[in-house]
Amino acid sequence: MEFQDYYKTLGVKQGAGDDEIKAAYRKLARKYHPDKNKEAGAEDKFKAISEAYEVLHDKQKRAAYDNLRAGGGYRAGDNFRPPPGWQQQQAPGGFEFRDFGDGGGDAGGFSDFFESLFGGRGGAGLRAQRGPVRGNDVRAGVEIDLRTAYSGGKQRLGLRDATGERTLEVNIPAGILPGKVIRLAGQGEPGYNGGPSGDLLLEVQVRDDPQFRLHGHDVEVEVPVSPWEAALGAKVPVPTLGGHVELKIPAGSRSGRKLRLKGRGMPGRMPGDQIVNLSIQAPPADSDKAKAAYAAFEKAFAGFDPRA
Repeated sequence: MEFQDYYKTLGVKQGAGDDEIKAAYRKLARKYHPDKNKEAGAEDKFKAISEAYEVLHDKQKRAAYDNLRAGGGYRAGDNFRPPPGWQQQQAPGGFEFRDFGDGGGDAGGFSDFFESLFGGRGGAGLRAQRGPVRGNDVRAGVEIDLRTAYSGGKQRLGLRDATGERTLEVNIPAGILPGKVIRLAGQGEPGYNGGPSGDLLLEVQVRDDPQFRLHGHDVEVEVPVSPWEAALGAKVPVPTLGGHVELKIPAGSRSGRKLRLKGRGMPGRMPGDQIVNLSIQAPPADSDKAKAAYAAFEKAFAGFDPRA
């Protein structure tokens, strides 16, 4: 059988760290996964990549493999047979090495080289490795605007995660809140040995909105009103994330008063409310007529002290 250089297969150096090995595997596995790559040889390449990762991401297997590689000075393609005397020996990582020769047999997705080191034909250790293995889940963050979080619907989102850069169509649930997670089945790391891919877990963040502020399920908005609307009461149009509604301003309202629109916040099993923060805006005194009106107003309220 031939010696397998797992570092060369993943394109990393022997001293590569765990993160570098994982990143190399994810990139190559995504490129050669049989579900995505129909070119001749892609499936064999994918199996080789999976086997290399199986060894190098496991500290015990990697230590045993490194000792073997260093002791024999092996290079990729060299004729290989487990050294005499290694049968029934415990490697530093705790694996039992057996000399099974270089006969064939059902490798269950792994090479004869792997089988000769980490379990014999029909051995329990190999059977544990042969079964389909589900790919790891991948977590990523996604940022949406408040109106999208409110209304939901399908959105095309550009993502950069552990599997690379890609664009996905994501179904945003109406009323989703910051910190919630959307699970996309089968969009995580590829599986190996015929196992299914993992899932992609998108943690949602909501961008600040220039008009509305989000407080849990509730939405807050500031609504300007005139002095006479606040003093005498009025019905005024108020923006909500679902469209404009009419709000009754009680007579004698002051700036900063909060009014509640029931159920006009974020939708859900228990919809939030919209909090309307009143802000009294005085018109400018930019004409003789306006100045005269302010003078008359001042005279009518001569005893009023706004700072009292």
